[in-house]
Amino acid sequence: MARRLLTLVAALLIAGSALAQVADRRPLQFQSAVEETRFHALTNELRCVMCQNQSIADSDAQIAVDLRREILQLIRDGRSDDEIRRFLVDRYGEFVLYRPHVGPATWLLWFGPVLVLLAGGGLVWRIVRQRSQAAPAAAPSDDESGDW
Repeated sequence: MARRLLTLVAALLIAGSALAQVADRRPLQFQSAVEETRFHALTNELRCVMCQNQSIADSDAQIAVDLRREILQLIRDGRSDDEIRRFLVDRYGEFVLYRPHVGPATWLLWFGPVLVLLAGGGLVWRIVRQRSQAAPAAAPSDDESGDW
């Protein structure tokens, strides 16, 4: 019985350590101020695919840590900012961009809020117009003047 319990505990410890994420949390070392500026500009305009409401620069998620390292490596490999963005879009989709490109797939995203605002304004205008036509302003008579 004790042997089975010991085997079970050992199996759980091994399984737990196998599932643990190993993160390289060492700070990134930049070779120049230009490289650092370019890196920060790129990571601030790219969305963390796991956190969804943070940039890659701000996220502590493991995937963001990995993407920061990968972006730095791509910069060092001589890729342009557009090539890096295209690489990440090909891998994760337009969602990774805070400012997706305007195209048929994103028309609703870009123009939807304006259409909703225009439709709401038109609806309010129509309701106000209908109410003003339905109840014409009548002059108060002597009985409604309020004098007793």
